[in-house]
Amino acid sequence: MRRPRVCIVTGFGINADEELAYAFECVGGQAVRVHVRDLIGAPRLLSTFRILAFPGGFSFGDHLGSGKVFATLFRRTLGAELAEFIAGGGLVLGICNGFQVLVKMGALPNLEGRGTQEVSLIHNDSGKYEDRWVRVRFEENSRCVWTKGLPDMDLPVRHGEGKFIVKGDDAMSALTASGLVALRYTARDAGGNDVRYPDDPNGSDGHVAGICDLTGRVFGLMPHPEAFLHSENHPQWNFPAVLPRNARRSLQGEGLRILANGVRAAAVPWNHRRS
Repeated sequence: MRRPRVCIVTGFGINADEELAYAFECVGGQAVRVHVRDLIGAPRLLSTFRILAFPGGFSFGDHLGSGKVFATLFRRTLGAELAEFIAGGGLVLGICNGFQVLVKMGALPNLEGRGTQEVSLIHNDSGKYEDRWVRVRFEENSRCVWTKGLPDMDLPVRHGEGKFIVKGDDAMSALTASGLVALRYTARDAGGNDVRYPDDPNGSDGHVAGICDLTGRVFGLMPHPEAFLHSENHPQWNFPAVLPRNARRSLQGEGLRILANGVRAAAVPWNHRRS
């Protein structure tokens, strides 16, 4: 089977592109790091890929708000190509700053289909940069192809503007009812029912950690799956209760399971899939 080509967008403050490219390679993708200026100069280049990925970092220094400048640049220069890419069955992933970019360019959640911003990601309730591991729960009724069948897992976060907000209860209900909420922060005890800081590191509405669009193929999340590639990445990798001693060296990090789902979905010809 041919390995799906993955476009890892780079440039102007993005700093997690190499580890994301390596992560995709680990799960069977053919990752190519492409500077955004090269995409702007040759827009048809995007059509040669099956997955488009926006890594984490501080694009344009986040000087006008996290992801705002990059989102405006991409929408104005490559908006038509992105819409064509998605309509043709392409998959899109945005992690942390990449999630912020997708939200602010209107690609997520795009519930109304107009490509305008409908939700936002703002400063954490704590007022500080949060760099910690959190527990997340994947929604069973989500459309998201990236998260299908995944169990609860630990993932790292590292952001200052990760609080997911919507315009009131009706907007959250619409996202949930449409299956666009892909994962939420959850507690490590009491069955995950009592979720508060630092379980939810930013105070997100509905404890939302990631969402998808109506196709289920465009996905953004604040936690970093590409930062959990090996069992030893976990801060408790040496605790027998977390990872049996005889299995430590043989297990991959759980973050790879998210990317593997995307690669598998991208490997299936579009005319054989349902949107």
